[in-house]
Amino acid sequence: MKKMDRLMAIVMALQHGSQTASALSDKLEVSRRTILRDIQTLSEIGVPLGAVSGPNGGYTLMAGFQLPPLQLSSREALCVLFALQGLTGYTDTPFNGERWTVMDKIRSVLPQDTAQSIDPLLKSMEVEVPKRVYHLPHLEMLLGLTAQEQWISVFYQSMNHRRNLIIRPIKIFAAHGFWYCDCISYTHREKRRLRIDRISDIAEVAAPEDYEEPEQCGNSVSTVHIRAELTYKGMLKVERDEHIGECIEAVSEDCWIADFHLPESEWDWVVQLFFSLGREAEVIKPDELRDSIRVRAHELLNRYEYARDRGEPCNECK
Repeated sequence: MKKMDRLMAIVMALQHGSQTASALSDKLEVSRRTILRDIQTLSEIGVPLGAVSGPNGGYTLMAGFQLPPLQLSSREALCVLFALQGLTGYTDTPFNGERWTVMDKIRSVLPQDTAQSIDPLLKSMEVEVPKRVYHLPHLEMLLGLTAQEQWISVFYQSMNHRRNLIIRPIKIFAAHGFWYCDCISYTHREKRRLRIDRISDIAEVAAPEDYEEPEQCGNSVSTVHIRAELTYKGMLKVERDEHIGECIEAVSEDCWIADFHLPESEWDWVVQLFFSLGREAEVIKPDELRDSIRVRAHELLNRYEYARDRGEPCNECK
């Protein structure tokens, strides 16, 4: 980043509140010494800066100082439009109309040569979002309740249960074409991740009086150590997982090892994961996981053997 761009970035950052030299150096990816020199330069050219010492201190702008509206560079415009373009891949968002109008507004204020330079790049770049079909009537309401740190009651349909949960939403985010809610669940007495398209019947409730935050509970989370061999295809599938995708190590050109610790509460999930991988993975340990996969494989085999021998579907499918 050029020095002039860096000076402007520092002023814009300070417009949003106090910043330490260390925080600015991390944000702008330069040394702390460079930031201190830039602060000196800003002072010399008349930018009214203040400094507060102590643990809550930092550099600030004097009240009333504002930069005039700034024109986006071609790379800045490309960055913003690329991010907004990725958002259009989601079937439903809290910004259904705005995600299109803001792109048009940005393009309308760009100089013609800037717009012409970034259009070919935008056409050749893409944030891949799987196509999903769902409707999220409660998403905007859920965003507001999350910002308010409000406890709520929701009806949730998981793979195993359909029931009411008492939760406090912590974070709303989009991934894999879906919207998710990280929350503290009073019902489960732990942190959970919920798919928002499976949430309905949201209502505000009072905070449970007998609930303790997970970090404050004295009990540590029990985990199980899992180690498995993966083929190339298996590795490609596992590395996409946001939880264990980084726990893979190459052993040879044809073999990878997945080695990780998993909370015991996620046992059913990991059994399903390695069962679905089939011949592309082999669990080394624990033996309990190998046994669970073997049982599930026998159940599937018996189901198909039954249908073949009888020439008809099993009772459950009638």
